[in-house]
Amino acid sequence: MTPATPSDALRALHSGRAADDPLVVPGPWDAASARVFERAGFPTLATPSAGIAASLGYEDGETPPEEMFAAVARVVRAVSVPVTADLEDGYGLPPKELVARVLETGAAGMNLEDSGRSGGLKDPREHAAWLAEVRAAAGPGLFLNARVDTYVRGVDDAEAAIERARLYAAAGADCVYPIKAPTAHLPLLRAELDAPLNVLSLPDGPSPAELGRLGAARITFGHGLLLRTLRGVAELAEGLGGFRLPG
Repeated sequence: MTPATPSDALRALHSGRAADDPLVVPGPWDAASARVFERAGFPTLATPSAGIAASLGYEDGETPPEEMFAAVARVVRAVSVPVTADLEDGYGLPPKELVARVLETGAAGMNLEDSGRSGGLKDPREHAAWLAEVRAAAGPGLFLNARVDTYVRGVDDAEAAIERARLYAAAGADCVYPIKAPTAHLPLLRAELDAPLNVLSLPDGPSPAELGRLGAARITFGHGLLLRTLRGVAELAEGLGGFRLPG
């Protein structure tokens, strides 16, 4: 049976994955890159906030919400596959307004982190309560990926990530994302969590298939694909007239 909505399609893509066949989700930073990934056959895409920030000339975390939503809308319009949007911590918007803004872009879901605007970790129970309000406002109409930032905030403890992830899944998250979790922690995270596990792929890390065997159901890249592309652009630029870029 064909899923009724893009968010239903996303849930179907995440369910029943074979251990060595995780869902690989590239991160486009604009409409052109999104079309390239769609033509390559990827069934869903996930915009990275850092990648879009760089494409718009901002530092990560400094993109005005209006520009982020507009950029997401351009990506969604450019492709026919479901798109989820990394919206950082929700920009301080009330849940109903956040959901309305996401739906206006046409995105099928969103990624929300538990770091605050000041850079520290939010209280996990307060964040879970906020995520529950987001879920209530969205109903089943948006796929919700809950990012857990313990590892990037220096808490190298699987149990701390598990505690937060369980709260967020209970609040209605469809997927949990303990970003930069060590590969050694992935089997435990997978065993202890009921929701699908999103894992960040790093250039020098295991392959997507290996991450799948370790427990990942979904593989994303952050703004890593943009960084690789920019290295290619730098090489191209250096070859134009023999100039060499500084640094």
